[in-house]
Amino acid sequence: MDEYGSDFITIVDEDGTEFELEVLTSIEYNGETYLAVTLATDEEDAELEVSILKSVEEDDGESTLCAIEDEAELETVYNLIMEQLYEEDNEE
Repeated sequence: MDEYGSDFITIVDEDGTEFELEVLTSIEYNGETYLAVTLATDEEDAELEVSILKSVEEDDGESTLCAIEDEAELETVYNLIMEQLYEEDNEE
């Protein structure tokens, strides 16, 4: 975690390409962990595209991030994340 409170993670896709992601927030829902992430960039005018990923624990204890396939699950998690971010903005 850096001095501004952001978390950065590096992921590797199926092709072996590395991406650095900034974790905007995370939530627990139904015993699962979900992350709202965006590509980390130093460009001020870069378009902010947020993705919601599900953290899945593998048998070896490692966690894998994956897209949420179920539309209802994605919508529920999206709404929970938006509520959390809205609450954090109001606390400042």
